[in-house]
Amino acid sequence: MNDLRAVVFDTDGVLLATAVRHAAAWKETFDGCLRAWRPSASGERPRPFDAVRDYRDLVDGRSRLDGVRAFLGSRHIGLPPGTPQDPPGCATVHAVAARKEEIFTRAVRTDGVAGFEDVRPALRRLRETEVRCAAVSASRHARALLRSAGLIGCFDEVVDGRDAAALALPGKPDPALFLEAAGRLGATPAHTAVVDDALVGVEAGHRGGFRLVVGLNREGDPRMTDALRAHGAHLVLPDLGGLSAALGGDRP
Repeated sequence: MNDLRAVVFDTDGVLLATAVRHAAAWKETFDGCLRAWRPSASGERPRPFDAVRDYRDLVDGRSRLDGVRAFLGSRHIGLPPGTPQDPPGCATVHAVAARKEEIFTRAVRTDGVAGFEDVRPALRRLRETEVRCAAVSASRHARALLRSAGLIGCFDEVVDGRDAAALALPGKPDPALFLEAAGRLGATPAHTAVVDDALVGVEAGHRGGFRLVVGLNREGDPRMTDALRAHGAHLVLPDLGGLSAALGGDRP
């Protein structure tokens, strides 16, 4: 694949070790609202959020609003949309999204954030072969988090949630964020690879017609490997260590 000119990386779980904090923030958000939401028709309250299965299937890789909608839909809970001005709470979709934002921001402010150890070497090898790189995230905090991890300068472009809002780009599994990043790198999807650890992310790469869609399975779960492939990953890697070789970058 020597004609690959660009690689677009998802941020959370691929570049930054933030997935566990996101999952914990979503669990605190949803579980804390369960008592405010009415029981189902059977009289039972909705099931608590599963920080592994529900995180993977419903919220990972999605914008906060889309994540809230997906969880509510899975539990057959109806809430009014509300407005972006709604304070954190449980009464509207926007309020629940703001609640998650507040919880996650507090956790990051307290504990900070770190990049995975394999990120810098992988990016260095790609730069040596003149492959341009972009970081993509649905989060409005992506630039600040990459900066705090000392990674912001490793990328030619960053497309985050603020850009998505300004440009009215739909979230994953729509490929709009990836396509925007590739365009900023001066590359077409036919000459670009996408790396994502979320099911909606690899699906977005598949829908966007990218030359190579790499699923990242850092946990080594065989079921996740199968799921990533089923959603459109051309190959699945356990980390970024083998990325350059997979892209054809380790050539003499």
